Amino acid sequence: MAVNNASAMNPMQPLAVMVEHARMRRLSVQDLFSFAENRSASGQRQEAIELYKAWIAFNEVHPFLHLVYFNYAVTLRQAGDITGSINALTACLKIDPKFGQAHINLGRAFEDSGLAALAIEQWRKLLDVTAESTAEKVLHRLMALQHIGRVMENANLLEDAETALWQAMELRPDKSESAQHWTAIRQRACKWPILTPSEHVSLRHLIDGLSPLSLACFADDPIFQLAKAYRYNKSLAGRPDTQGFPRKAVARKLGTGQRLRVGYVSSDLRDHAVGFALRDVLELHDKTSVEIFAYYCGDPVTNDATQNRMKAAIDCWRDIAALSDEDAARQIAADDIDILIDVNGYTKHARTRIFAYRPAPVIVNFCGYPGTMGSPFHQYMIADEHIVPAASEIYYTEKVLRIACNQPIDRKREIAKTPYRAEAGLPEGAFVFACFNGMQKITEATFAHWMKILKATPGSVFWLLGASDDVDQRLRTLAEAAGVMPDRLIFAPKAPNAQHLARIALADLFLDTFPYGAHSTAGDALTMGLPVLTVPGKSFASRFCASIVHAAGVPELICKDPDHYVEQAIAFANAPKTLLKIRKALQDQRETSVLRDIPGLARRLEALFWQMQDEAERGETPVPDLRNLDLYYELGAELVQSNIVYCDEDTYRQRYLEKLARYHDYAPIPYDNRLWTEETAGTRG
Repeated sequence: MAVNNASAMNPMQPLAVMVEHARMRRLSVQDLFSFAENRSASGQRQEAIELYKAWIAFNEVHPFLHLVYFNYAVTLRQAGDITGSINALTACLKIDPKFGQAHINLGRAFEDSGLAALAIEQWRKLLDVTAESTAEKVLHRLMALQHIGRVMENANLLEDAETALWQAMELRPDKSESAQHWTAIRQRACKWPILTPSEHVSLRHLIDGLSPLSLACFADDPIFQLAKAYRYNKSLAGRPDTQGFPRKAVARKLGTGQRLRVGYVSSDLRDHAVGFALRDVLELHDKTSVEIFAYYCGDPVTNDATQNRMKAAIDCWRDIAALSDEDAARQIAADDIDILIDVNGYTKHARTRIFAYRPAPVIVNFCGYPGTMGSPFHQYMIADEHIVPAASEIYYTEKVLRIACNQPIDRKREIAKTPYRAEAGLPEGAFVFACFNGMQKITEATFAHWMKILKATPGSVFWLLGASDDVDQRLRTLAEAAGVMPDRLIFAPKAPNAQHLARIALADLFLDTFPYGAHSTAGDALTMGLPVLTVPGKSFASRFCASIVHAAGVPELICKDPDHYVEQAIAFANAPKTLLKIRKALQDQRETSVLRDIPGLARRLEALFWQMQDEAERGETPVPDLRNLDLYYELGAELVQSNIVYCDEDTYRQRYLEKLARYHDYAPIPYDNRLWTEETAGTRG
């Protein structure tokens, strides 16, 4: 941030005049800031920099010199001179060592220079000088702790990050950002129970801090996930000022022979699970029907195979990472996009606010995020009948349209030569259970199911994708406490994608996680002929794997509940020949399965895009239904505290209806199209 002051001198005077005033010590700090702000706003930032340099040179004893250094540092940073900004901030702190925002900015500058250790050291200095509690110092201390936690998390220093974030939470438990990262770290570290309140941080604070993705790993609760997405959207995207940003009119294209302009927005259009999923689709789009634009908002990459393939396949590639949300939206609007696809949802580097400007008449949630956006501007969601059966549409604010299978795959992916088991660290002759899902998806209940399976199948081993030494050892210790020898857990090191795909085939049975199951990982396993055992729940994330298994043509691997899942896993391990028929089915129908019918998927997508366009031209684009979502959030926040692992659909809905009825008895609730309909309310008097 920059320090702002009112101006008494005309900021439009020439630079030479202002420099002379500075030299003669007749240029006030207010006038200096006003001139600098004016020049920066008009694109003449270098003039602002020159005046700052002159003022500092001739006003070295001024009482507000530290403020000038600070604003000078901000201007240098905006101009791309990070080294100069660091020097200016260092000078500022020599004058005023307790200037909190200067510590914060200097730490960020070190971080952005790739010097995370210096960044942490700088923020720790701020912690030392903010020990006494004033409102401003508490805020700066909070910011420093959050930054330390974030950088340590990115460096995979999970223990240190967790400690820093917990301190931030206890300082201000009402600030959800700290809790959001803290809970995500504990999920990655398999620290159970995940939510551990204290005298200063309540369980409700922790639940409020869960991100939509973390909640999907925590509970199979689709109505609360919807309400969480709605609430998250309000805080993340808010309500941007759209004055001067007119709503895009629907272009008339049906029957004209014109192509439909479709834009994909994502930070993952690169060597990433989402990139791997989409690149074959983008290559197969019918260019006589659709014109494809890609808007990349991720980290810069070089010589990225996926990105190179995509660029060669589409009509227009735009890198919008450096653009503001509004400028990115203006670019999309200028491209006259008809159908704009959000491929990020609420995932890393998402740019949700871009869509809040409604830069295209139709906005779609597809492929990158396992759930509803709960936003007022995402009108459609593309899923399939297994992930979102008709009865589950009440859990989504978007109108649900369906394809055959929601998991695109790339049929051209490189696969290395299959290694021997010994090369992968696996014992010959043992029955190998496997799960290559991220550690954050492993819950205490899922791990308990796995231990029950291992105890019932002597001689079997469990093959997991390794995280860190600390996490791997924690799981081995938990296994031993459950009565399973720790060496029966084998951790696979990270490997290049082609090598990882090749080694998957060495396992005997993939055991899915719950409530957040395998997505692209399941597609990889089935592609390599590895059977995947899964149990679907009620939410998008919990039903995705069952959709993929069904698309691969082996629905017998879909279990009815967790107990059935455990029974089936034990039965397969005790009679491994029963898996041969399933493996043969996977091999025989590999190229003809729905899972690999990417040409058919591309045609279906195009048909859906044109259906959306037809509805738009007829003025029938759906409007997201956001009624009662604040109330559903309150109910869900209460119900999720019991953390019921699994319950059937009827029992689940009954729990909410009982709560709704009690609320309604106190204060009437308006009807909605979800659980509190006129019909259900009527049955409760």
